[in-house]
Amino acid sequence: MPAPQHQIERPAGDAPAEDWRAIGAALNRYVRARTSRTDVAEDVVQETLSRLVCQSRTQKLVSVYALGFRIAANLLVDHHRRDSRYVPEGGEEPASQAPLPDRVLVGRQELAILKGALAAMPPLRRDVLVRRRLQGQSCAAIARDLGLSLKAVEKHITRGLADLHKAMPGDTGSHGVGR
Repeated sequence: MPAPQHQIERPAGDAPAEDWRAIGAALNRYVRARTSRTDVAEDVVQETLSRLVCQSRTQKLVSVYALGFRIAANLLVDHHRRDSRYVPEGGEEPASQAPLPDRVLVGRQELAILKGALAAMPPLRRDVLVRRRLQGQSCAAIARDLGLSLKAVEKHITRGLADLHKAMPGDTGSHGVGR
């Protein structure tokens, strides 16, 4: 049985010109079937072709395709080993629960605006709003403690929240007061 044409021994000066595009395409299909990362696939194919060209210049290759597939497989293993060293065992590190610095700054600015708006309110309205929203007291308890009607307490809360909304920058008056 005759040997396949690509394995037949040739004299040293009679080496055929390799079709590097066809070899590259075959390597590309081979590597992409084994990894989902296109950046790794491109790197492996390029490195494989580079090594094949260097080897073909220094020695006679029996099968360029077989050697190319073996080099590509070894490079994929090397990439996997190198990448696995940098991945923590538990996966990715959890994101910090701390707020970003810009959000902290915005929060401090908003707090200063709200403090100023509270200070500018009439004392009774401020007292009712603080008791209800910050201390969590019921409207009935506030009315009883301050000697007001339930309806008066509700109006102080509504007007106080409206004052706070007006004080905030970018307020267009479309905010719901009862939030």
